[in-house]
Amino acid sequence: MGSKKTKTTGEISGSPNVSTKDIWPQERDYMTRPDRFKYVRKLLKPDGCVFCNAREAGVSFESLCLYLDDQAMVILNKFPYNSGHLLVLPHRHCGRLADLSAEEYDHLSRLLLFTVKTVENIFECPGFNVGLNHGSVAGAGIPEHLHWHVIPRWHGDTNFFPVIAETKVLPETLEQTYERLKDSFREVHL
Repeated sequence: MGSKKTKTTGEISGSPNVSTKDIWPQERDYMTRPDRFKYVRKLLKPDGCVFCNAREAGVSFESLCLYLDDQAMVILNKFPYNSGHLLVLPHRHCGRLADLSAEEYDHLSRLLLFTVKTVENIFECPGFNVGLNHGSVAGAGIPEHLHWHVIPRWHGDTNFFPVIAETKVLPETLEQTYERLKDSFREVHL
């Protein structure tokens, strides 16, 4: 261990017995994810649609696909914002919401609801971000294939780090998340 530098001037406002030397500078843990660099910088160019490739590969951890039927699928986000971040998407390669049939849309809506309830039950999260980025100008990373994000949220689950460093520290691996969820998606009832 190296020596810690401390700032010795001043006291913490409202705490006369605590000086800044007791807390400054804050020690920081860090992690590296060099495999994510090419993805973040848009240097990875997969052959074909990653979602269609996952559909073709079928349900498995390798494809990150948890659920697949004749109209829709649920997959893990390869680079999740939080543990349990799932994508709900149509089976058919389609980039516009208006191009979905009423049957496809109804089926996706039911699967989206099932997914939210399942993640809420397994991860015990008090909130969610659920949404669709429609088109590249709206932020869709893969605009050619519609996909809804289901992101579990907890109090204090984020800070400035993802904004500044484009990195999120997650408490579990994708494989652990897959294992936690896979049994629930074997018994989908829409």
